[in-house]
Amino acid sequence: MNIVFATNNKNKIKEITPLLDSKIKILSLKDISCFDNIPETGNSLKENAFLKANFVKQHYNYDCFADDTGLFIDYINGEPGVYSARYAGEDGNSKKNIEKVLQKLNGVDNRKAHFTTVISLILNDKYFFFDGSVYGRISLKIKGDKGFGYDPVFIPDGYDISFAQMPLSEKNKISHRAIAIKKLIKFFNSII
Repeated sequence: MNIVFATNNKNKIKEITPLLDSKIKILSLKDISCFDNIPETGNSLKENAFLKANFVKQHYNYDCFADDTGLFIDYINGEPGVYSARYAGEDGNSKKNIEKVLQKLNGVDNRKAHFTTVISLILNDKYFFFDGSVYGRISLKIKGDKGFGYDPVFIPDGYDISFAQMPLSEKNKISHRAIAIKKLIKFFNSII
């Protein structure tokens, strides 16, 4: 089965590929020659994931799934949330996003946070949604050089290291995206 993952983020594809059954071949946006800037104008992760998947279905006629992920920090009322990728500006600079989070939490004891991923799947003109969350805390400083996004400052519950310090194999056991993808895979396996 060929299915498009509506992302240009090579890290996401790298993270997901080992989790998938060999019967499922992931195509990226580049693979289908989609170089459009797909709008993410929704007010929730679910809306944004659906907008991306639906864009590919409507414009390229491929079955598709898309995800949207947010980091929700308790102390700052759930920020950055749905705006996680562009928290410090429209250029989506991860380093600036992390700096903004650390600055907002400077001197703050309550550093509880969680990541949530929502996946929207469009398959045979039907819509399906899968989600996953992981809880933890924001570290005092950047730790590690693996991963992407907020990984260098997110320490999952039960660990003393950040996502950016973990091997991908370890992160894939517990991450928000892995939880959502495993639900997606279970669904795929039920129909293959």
